Amino acid sequence: MLRSMYAGISGMKANQVKMDVVGNNVANVGTTAYKKTNARFSDALYQNTIYASAPGGGIGGVNPGQVGIGTKVSGIFKNMLQGAIQPTGRPTDLAIDGDGFFTIEVSPGQKGYTRDGSFSLDMNGNLVTADGYKVLGKDGKAIEIPKEMDNAAGVKQKVLSFNISKEGKISYLLEDGTKMPELKADGTPVDPTKQQILGIATFQNPEGLELLGGNVYGLSANSGAASTNGVFGQINQGAIEMSNVDLSEEFTEMIVTTRAFQASSKVITTSDELLQEIINLKR
Repeated sequence: MLRSMYAGISGMKANQVKMDVVGNNVANVGTTAYKKTNARFSDALYQNTIYASAPGGGIGGVNPGQVGIGTKVSGIFKNMLQGAIQPTGRPTDLAIDGDGFFTIEVSPGQKGYTRDGSFSLDMNGNLVTADGYKVLGKDGKAIEIPKEMDNAAGVKQKVLSFNISKEGKISYLLEDGTKMPELKADGTPVDPTKQQILGIATFQNPEGLELLGGNVYGLSANSGAASTNGVFGQINQGAIEMSNVDLSEEFTEMIVTTRAFQASSKVITTSDELLQEIINLKR
C-alpha cells in the first residue's frame, strides 16, 4: 500500500518537472534561436519479492519477482535542431545556417556563445547583442564597424555600408565606391590585419553546453572546448534564426503530462481508500 503511494508521489513529481519544461518551451515559442528541451523519465528502484532460482532437483527455474517504486527524471535534453531562418533586412542581423555559435564576451576575459544573431551597433561601432555583449572575431577581439577608414590610397572616407560574407568575413563600401579591405587578384586581402572575421565556434557536443539565460550558452564539463577553426554553417546577413518549438507537439505533451499527473494522484487517493478499508476492519 505504502509502495503504491510513494510510486504515485514520484509520478506526480516527475510529471511536474515535465510540465515545467513544456511550459518553458511554450513561453519561448517566439524567442530568437531558442532550442526546446525535453524531459525524459526512467523507472526508479525495485524491491525483490521473489528471488530467482536456477533449475534443479527435478523442477524448473523461477524468474525474479520485483515491485517498482516509481519513476524519476533521467534527463532534460536540449533539441539543437535548427529553427527557420527569417529575413529581417537589418544589416546587423545575422543567422547561422548550419552548425556553429557566435562568440561573445559576457564579462572581461569570459566568453559566451549564442545562436541569437539579432545584433546592433553601439555608439563606438561595436557589434553587440541585445544585452550589450560584444561580438568577438576569430582573433578574439571585438568586432568594430568603423564610421570611416582609409581607402587603398590612404585617403580617409566615410563608410557607407558593410557586408558579411557566408564565411563571416566583413568588408566595407566607401563613399568613393571602393571596397575595403583591398583584395589581391586571388581574393585574399592585401593587409590581413584589416580583414575582420566573425569568430564562429563549434563544439564536439553542443548539447552539453550550459544554458546561462539571455540566449547565451557557456562551456560545461561535457561540451568540449570551443573551436573557431572547425567547419561551420553559412552566415546569412539580414536574417535571424527562429525558435524550433512546435506548438502542436508541446500542446500534445501538455495533455499527456496532465493525464499522467492526474493518474498518479489517483493512485495515491485509491491507496488511501484501501488503507481506510484496512483500518475499518477493526470496527
